[in-house]
Amino acid sequence: MSDPVSSIRNLGPAVEAVFARVGITTAQQVRVLGADAAYRKVLEAGDRPHFIGYYALVMGLQGRPWNDCQGKEKEDLRKKFDRIVAETEPEKNKGPSDIEAALDRLGVRSPD
Repeated sequence: MSDPVSSIRNLGPAVEAVFARVGITTAQQVRVLGADAAYRKVLEAGDRPHFIGYYALVMGLQGRPWNDCQGKEKEDLRKKFDRIVAETEPEKNKGPSDIEAALDRLGVRSPD
């Protein structure tokens, strides 16, 4: 029997259920696809983008805690995440989400 998706560090039953909806049912499938392709499948299936979920997946595949991602590495992952989102949902993601717009107004997110 193959290891479940939730055997990957940082990923729990909720993420496992999301991946199952797109036909990814084992940790090995996630590893073979890699974070970007696996996350792309989730977005293409209609799930809402969530940056923390994406970088928790990236960190988990590296065997690192989700909150280990900081500084330039996090900035680079954000750019990659934004590109994946734009490529998978071009019409829905022309501007920031409501939460991102609120964070921008508060000055929490850095401008690109």
